[in-house]
Amino acid sequence: MLAATAVIAAAPAQADEQVRQFDVPGQPAKDAIVIFAHQAGIQILAPGTATQGRRIAPLKGRYTVADGLRRLAASSHMRLVSFDGRTAVLADAGMPDARMSGQQPRLRSEPRPMATPAAAQTIDPAPAPAAAEAPAPVEASPADVIVVTGSTSGRRTQFNSSSNVTLANAAELQRKAPRSTAETLELVPGIFVEATAGPASNNYSVRGLRGGGQTFITLEQDGLPILYGGGGADFYFQQDLSVDRMEAVEGGTSGVLAPNGAGATINFISRKLNFDKLGGAVRATGTTYSDFRADAYLSGPISDGLAYSLSGYYWSQRGQRHSPFRYNSYQVKGQVEKRFDDDGFARLTLQRRDEHDPYYADMPFAVDASGKIGSVPGTDLRYDNVLGQAFRSIAVPDASATGNRLRTFSGEDGIHTTSWTYRIDMEKPVADGVKLFARARYLDGKYDFNGIFPGSGSGTAGLASAVNYLTPGTSPIASTLAAGAAAFPGTTQFGIRDTLTGNVIAASDTGTLNALNGNGLLQQTVLNHQTLATKDFGSNFGVTWDARGDAIQNSLTVGGMYYDVRQRNDQSAVATLINDVRDNSHIYDVVALDQGGQVLGQLTNNGMLSYGNWGQGIYNSHVESLSGYFNDELTLNDKLHIDFGARYEHQHISANIGNTATVNEAVPAGTPGLARDVGSTFDGTYTHVAASFSDWAYTAGINYELTSNVSLYLRGAKGFQTNGADTGGAHGPTDLTLYEGGVRLRTSILSASIVGFRTLFKNQSYQFIDPADPANAVNALADNTTNGVQLDAELRPTRFFSITATGVYQVPRLVNLRFDGTAQPQYEGNTPERTPKKLLTVTPSFTLPHGLGEIYGRWKYVGKIFADAGNGVALPSYSVFTIGTNLNLTDQLNLAVSIDNLTNAKGFTEGNPRQGQTQTIVNGYFYGRAIAGRNALASLTYRF
Repeated sequence: MLAATAVIAAAPAQADEQVRQFDVPGQPAKDAIVIFAHQAGIQILAPGTATQGRRIAPLKGRYTVADGLRRLAASSHMRLVSFDGRTAVLADAGMPDARMSGQQPRLRSEPRPMATPAAAQTIDPAPAPAAAEAPAPVEASPADVIVVTGSTSGRRTQFNSSSNVTLANAAELQRKAPRSTAETLELVPGIFVEATAGPASNNYSVRGLRGGGQTFITLEQDGLPILYGGGGADFYFQQDLSVDRMEAVEGGTSGVLAPNGAGATINFISRKLNFDKLGGAVRATGTTYSDFRADAYLSGPISDGLAYSLSGYYWSQRGQRHSPFRYNSYQVKGQVEKRFDDDGFARLTLQRRDEHDPYYADMPFAVDASGKIGSVPGTDLRYDNVLGQAFRSIAVPDASATGNRLRTFSGEDGIHTTSWTYRIDMEKPVADGVKLFARARYLDGKYDFNGIFPGSGSGTAGLASAVNYLTPGTSPIASTLAAGAAAFPGTTQFGIRDTLTGNVIAASDTGTLNALNGNGLLQQTVLNHQTLATKDFGSNFGVTWDARGDAIQNSLTVGGMYYDVRQRNDQSAVATLINDVRDNSHIYDVVALDQGGQVLGQLTNNGMLSYGNWGQGIYNSHVESLSGYFNDELTLNDKLHIDFGARYEHQHISANIGNTATVNEAVPAGTPGLARDVGSTFDGTYTHVAASFSDWAYTAGINYELTSNVSLYLRGAKGFQTNGADTGGAHGPTDLTLYEGGVRLRTSILSASIVGFRTLFKNQSYQFIDPADPANAVNALADNTTNGVQLDAELRPTRFFSITATGVYQVPRLVNLRFDGTAQPQYEGNTPERTPKKLLTVTPSFTLPHGLGEIYGRWKYVGKIFADAGNGVALPSYSVFTIGTNLNLTDQLNLAVSIDNLTNAKGFTEGNPRQGQTQTIVNGYFYGRAIAGRNALASLTYRF
């Protein structure tokens, strides 16, 4: 068997010359390798045949890493094949050197395309056999990569873990070529991603949970959540060259070791700092949709045991869809780390972000008689963007108590996020096998969200012909037309006036109205302007105690978490306006015309019909959370692995909810249009609410290595999602229960995991706009039950070709849905909205000879989803094909090209969630979002 034990722990170049303190007790070789690699800060690859049944003698003292490796290998009758300062290869003392086959050992999570390091150093090489006798390479199984996320012992691999884990390093992330942070999550089986909103504010769900949210999933950087609440983390995170790899744990220990991660934890892990010499990388990226980005990473020593890193990017983007605006962003991150002689360390991190991102709205789609979904005439659902020049800057009347009588909606700003993040990480060994750890971070951030929502509130009722809009009695704005006729005596007809050009089209000019943009349609669109300021302190601290014997190994971690989160939300001054259906949409004022076609007055204000009738309004909240937890990982006789843990969280929530005035405040003097008040009016006072909640998360799992090639595992877990506070008050936690079990296989050519799971979501809470009363956000509670099976496999029949497959088949069911406490039995047994039953991704890869790189393809299949809980609108399955290449132009220079949606497929990820829980296709139209059309991304990376 050629499976290997490997430790992912990147080290600086020339680590072999460093003197380190080692303390590795006598024990089985495969476990000793893990401990040695962590103490040395390197990566070790070794075939299972070399470690099986072998033990090492105790290794204690100060040695260079290279000397320690030789001693470790010699005591277990292994041989040090090679060591380049970062990666060591061990083999059976009688096994020929694998490098003679022309290929270095490789992990799945290592980059396929990267060339073998030119400066690789051979230590104590064996005599080279004749070419005809060259053996197959020593190939490391992906199942043997050490798992950091969701584990506390540092000894669990994918093969012997009792949790469902996924790993992808920087090269696999580059191969994925994600256009947003959310797209990266598609590497994790069982996670469904709706990456159609743009670079940020996307939705993702796990294992059958209702789509359209981010609950039960937490995104982390280096083991700490980016945000305590989980949702909205992609506002404050974008990958850059400082990211070494991504690890994901679904279920299992995720809900114990992270808050609000009962469904999954996605951990982006930074590169290790260079303590010996200067190194880094620069990257230039361009796209066919006029995005340009420059990334850089630099790390080097300051003095003995002290190192630094600097990284960041500058990004100028128009986005995957057409836009008249360019959005510019930057991020800078700096780290300083001190390593101590006892293998402890302290690391400081500072990160600054200033990000502008586009946001893509829903669009109306046309449905023909056969049920086929396509573009509305005059539009292209693959590339068009409703947002345009007309939305650049719009002054919206607001309540005076907010301090802004006119609040400006800025389409050219898009989503503007700014943040400072301060962080400290420390570890301190205090006794043999005992280590203290502490991590803390403080995020001071704010996002200013300027996004449009066509069809919100009004739904398809607001989508009608321009002729119909101007026809009294039957118009979607009939009451406004009636008020206009009364306000402007002498009115004989109405017309629309383009706010950009000033051009007026009268109701009597039906030919021009019907030809408007090739479809003759007008619609109602909500301007959603929300600012959310967040001050989020989080910490995780505790102690780990490792105990080892001849037949028993145990690692116990006991710790605590403290979070303090303060938020200020302002979603006032939302408004509804009239615009056309086209790319770069124009806004229209409705005007009253006299018999000669002259404008007597305008019924709207820059197209706006009304104000303050949508959204969350104003509130301030404070969440204080304290958790205590433990996690124990026990190994018996090297075969049986038992894990169990629990976390208790006590949470205190308080909120000041902005009160609504009894009488709506008048608009500022001189405001045009017939809307004479600002709608729902903040009166300057607050209602204080407070509540405390407590809950338990607990889990237990077992893994048994049936043979050296097959392992079995079972896991049960109960977790919860905290729900904080908003204008609806303080909300208690929502429970999640998961059961899973699977079989894992590792051989020289195949690594695979098949997992069956059952998930139970209790009292999932979410809000949606009541279509019957757009001023109200209705609270929904629902239970979801999902049964499914999950696949993650890699087949490598030759060293020149591999194929990976990840996917899930699940059957989710909606149970016990309630609206504001009222049961809704008509939804019982339906498929939860925006939740596919089938997901599958297959990626073949061809490795080019002589380390030149690779050529790869990808087929992604997304099964049918329903846009609504009523299962009234079914969105069809679709497939997306991607091709790409990573070419090593030199040992240091790499070119990566990715062409996504090669066939220009149509795919739909949601309907109109703001229309309500039962959606319908009206007059051949419905609202939704579509995936972007064919596009390409290319990057050039220079490493030094």
